[in-house]
Order: sequence, then C-alpha cells, then structure tokens
Amino acid sequence: MGRRYFSKKIVKWYLENRRPLPWRETTNPYLIWLSEVILQQTRVVQGLPYYHKFTDAFPTVFDLANASEQEVLRLWQGLGYYTRARNLHKCAKVVAESYNGIFPSRSVELQKLPGIGHYTAAAIASLAFNEKVAVIDGNVFRVLSRVFGIDTPINTPEGLKRFTTLANELISEGEPALYNQGVMEFGALFCTPKKPKCDDCPFRDSCFAFNQGLIQSLPVKLAQKKARKRYFYYLVIEKDNALLMKRREERDIWHGLFDFFLIETTRLTDPEKLMNRPEYDDLRKSTIAVAVSEKYVHTLSHQTIHCNFIQLRAKRNFKRPAGNLTFYTYQEIDQLPKPVLISRFLADKSVLSSGKIGTFESRLIF
Repeated sequence: MGRRYFSKKIVKWYLENRRPLPWRETTNPYLIWLSEVILQQTRVVQGLPYYHKFTDAFPTVFDLANASEQEVLRLWQGLGYYTRARNLHKCAKVVAESYNGIFPSRSVELQKLPGIGHYTAAAIASLAFNEKVAVIDGNVFRVLSRVFGIDTPINTPEGLKRFTTLANELISEGEPALYNQGVMEFGALFCTPKKPKCDDCPFRDSCFAFNQGLIQSLPVKLAQKKARKRYFYYLVIEKDNALLMKRREERDIWHGLFDFFLIETTRLTDPEKLMNRPEYDDLRKSTIAVAVSEKYVHTLSHQTIHCNFIQLRAKRNFKRPAGNLTFYTYQEIDQLPKPVLISRFLADKSVLSSGKIGTFESRLIF
C-alpha cells in the first residue's frame, strides 16, 4: 500500500468520523498538553470530566503553576498513576517560570520538560504547531501492525524503532495534525483491540491482518511480569469525630496522597494475630477494637493489594504510633487527596456524607 494513499485515507476518514472533543477545537498548547497527560492510560470517557475540572480550576498554565501540589492531587483523585499529576504540576511551574508561560514549539525541546516524553511531545508539537512528527501510542501500534503486517513486539526497543520509522514515513506532509489525530481516532473507534469494524474498514482490501486472518494476533506484545501481591492492614483510628491519617512520603505507590496507619505483611495474616504482636502492645492497650472490614481487593498495573480496615477507637491514654500522623476531621478528610482504595472504604462507610463513622458488620478482634 502506498504511504500517501494511507495518510490521505486516514485524514479523509477522520474528517468524516471524528468525535467532537474540546481539545480538538483549539491549538492552545497548554490545553492540548493537559488533555494528553490526562488521557495517558485513561479512556476518553473517563478523562473528559477531569479535563473540564482542570481547565475550570486552572484556565492557564500560570494558574496551574501557582496551585499547591495538594490541590492538584485532590483534583486528580481517581485517575491513578499519580506521578502524572506531580509531573503535570512540575512542568507547569517550569513553563511558567522559565518559559514565561509559552510552551516550546518543537518536539525535541518539549521533551526537556518534566513528564513529557516522545509521545506527548509529538502530540503537542503536531497538534499545536503543526510539526511533521508522528505520534505513537497503543492505537497507532495496533493500526500499523494490522494494516502493514508488522509482528515485531511493540514493547521492545526494536519494535518501537520500527513503528516509529514507519509512522514518520506515513505522516501527511501538509496535514500532520489531522493525520496524527486521525490514526489515533481510527484505532480508538474502528480498529479496536477485540471487535474491529473490519466489514466497513476503508483498508479492508489491503489490510494484511484481515486478509491473512491475523486480526487477533496483531499487534504482538511480550508478556508482562505477573502482578505482585501485597497485603495491607489499615488501622482506622477514631478520636473526637476525627480519623488518624498521614501523607505518604515514601518512594512507593500513592506518593503525596493521604491514607491511614498501615501495617503491611508479606502474606495473608489474621488481623487478631497481627494486632497481638508485641510491637503493637501500646497501640492495643490505648484503643478499643471496634471491628474488621471485609477484604478489599485493589488492582494496580503491576500490583494487587489485598486489604482489611481495622477500626479502632482511641482511649484517653491513646499513644500515637510513630510517623507523621495527624487527626483530621471529616470535613478536612473530604478535601485531602486520597488513593481510590481509601475513598472506596470511606464511601462504603458513608463517612464523608454522614460526618461520622459507623461500625463494620464483622467480628471484634480484641
């Protein structure tokens, strides 16, 4: 198939089928950058409300730069991959302070900014400044692999190099922005992972995968490592209508978010035996055990967390565990950025809506 034929077909299809999305109605690099960061690892239907929240709260890069990290994380809550939010904030500060609020127009310069890799740089440079540089994401991998019959694994250096070379050969000379948006949209709406619309595909006659019966075999991706299992036991300690929480500072998941006092074990452990360990004597003696929740299972990209919440009520002689722990009222907790797992628990207990915490339907442990 001719390269020019492919790019013209993609642009034509896109102009006839594209979804009306707000970041497509602008060439403002700030808004395009914001949308691209939000949509990493996120479907459009999930990311769109966050895009509106961020543009309402921070209409310019200066507004985002001047916000606190806690404000940014709180607004990001629920999107996951919180490193994106922290890098978003860092990048806004750099653009505001070092570039006077003006994003660089070339992809090579954009990649020098925090959190902007090859993909995001190419998207901003092509969509905002019409630079002829191809965007490579999961949708592009899938379309090119199937149409051109490429079986090099997409998650290898060789695969990335091969697809990048082909993508830059295919990109439209005069309409790079339309082409990049078109090929991504085609993969998102038409050449989908499981049920592609092959019967109506404009490339049906020339598509390698369709004609060879390899639609479900392409693209090729090497198997990822098995998800790591982690066992969390959160101590939900209540005192005077407030809960004991801390900001996560360690280099681990959820950095900068707030959770409860955590005991992590290497294997599934009985909560009663856990709380009766000698190192928790002071904590056990200065609290009243209320109940234990059912097990929560929370899945991340490379980790599966098995979690119980152990509800305790502080006595007058309560001895606070070591660490940067503070009692927060329910109104304060509502404004804190929290992991989805913690928010699920609070929602299940209707804590923030009722202003109090009830007991679990479970056995007491001491």
